[in-house]
Amino acid sequence: MATRAQPAPIPITKPSTQMGDATARLGTMFFAGGILIITLIIVGVLMEKSWLTFSKFGFGFLSGTNWDPNNEQFASLPFVYGTLLTSFLALLIAVPLGVGAAIFLAELAPANISSVLTFLVELLAAVPSVIYGLLAIFTLVPFMRDYVEPGLAATLGFLPFFQGQIFGVGYLTAAIILAVMTFPFIISISREALLDVPRDQREAALALGATKWESVWDVVLPNARLGIIGSIFLGLARALGETMAVTMVIGNDPSIKASLFAPGYTIAAVIANEFAEASGNMHLSALVALAFVLFLLTMVINGAARLMLARTARKNA
Repeated sequence: MATRAQPAPIPITKPSTQMGDATARLGTMFFAGGILIITLIIVGVLMEKSWLTFSKFGFGFLSGTNWDPNNEQFASLPFVYGTLLTSFLALLIAVPLGVGAAIFLAELAPANISSVLTFLVELLAAVPSVIYGLLAIFTLVPFMRDYVEPGLAATLGFLPFFQGQIFGVGYLTAAIILAVMTFPFIISISREALLDVPRDQREAALALGATKWESVWDVVLPNARLGIIGSIFLGLARALGETMAVTMVIGNDPSIKASLFAPGYTIAAVIANEFAEASGNMHLSALVALAFVLFLLTMVINGAARLMLARTARKNA
């Protein structure tokens, strides 16, 4: 007669273990809640310090163009325009360069070359922005003034974007230095997204007769799409909030012009330039209101990025 197997004993959880789990849960919940608390503090402080400006100018602060601290007239549209324009132009330059370089480093370059270039890309991402600004003043601004902008004016001068007086500083120069500062982030994250694609998919495409480039373009890139889009929006966030380098090369003129050669201003640049010299409560409140506008812009763009990533993920699924 076969012996009946005895059931395995049910482990008994000790009270000390349960208390440890509860403590860990509460501790990590507190850390996660700290993110919400910090965000609420930021919003609360910005709203409180900028209320004087919004109560006086209302929607005119967002739609107006007059920035005159001496007469206490403030409006944010020129700075919003400069911020969005330079960031858009920077992405227009950085995205093709960054994604193309990431494809080369992840898929086409020999391992030793890829490791060296990846180290240099990470080094570029760690360079302080003020160093980029100094390099731009001594190298990029004269090059733009003497060669690039005159060439663009001579060939594309029939467009309003490439007309007007050439200074070397302006929207286009600021966009180029922003592109140089953002494309290391795009390269680094896009490369990691490409390397995360399973090697089996590459080998399957090659086994079906695809060339190396066809396997990259038709198989690897679609699977790495989410990571690449995320890198682009991370670069956009860096461009929106960049201060020192842009301040040094954009020209700091609070006006709206169609020409990319013209000097302009960004939100971060005007805050950096005028905050220490704010002469009155209204001036200080207007600068904080600009910071609040930049914060809202960043939230809106990041929210749009999250929605785009979610839609892309559903389509892939």
